[in-house]
Amino acid sequence: LPSASVGDPSGPGVFEPCHGSAPDIAGTDKANPLATILSAAMMFRYDLDRPEAADALESAVNKALDDGLRTADLATENTIGCKQMGEEVAKRV
Repeated sequence: LPSASVGDPSGPGVFEPCHGSAPDIAGTDKANPLATILSAAMMFRYDLDRPEAADALESAVNKALDDGLRTADLATENTIGCKQMGEEVAKRV
């Protein structure tokens, strides 16, 4: 899940997946990048006042999922890795 910690509206927020950076599986191509991508969308929407960029990222994630793409944490068969999921989302932006 994407998440944000926002305090004083005049200062920057912190946007990251609620599960953190998953250092235990770093470099194994097992992480699901979608929460990170959606956290970036939240940053565009709520911190940078760039709703069009947020919409583009959210739409790209939805398209990838609608196309049946899944990482191993979301499905047990026909899964793709972190790198490929990121590339597939990028193609849909």
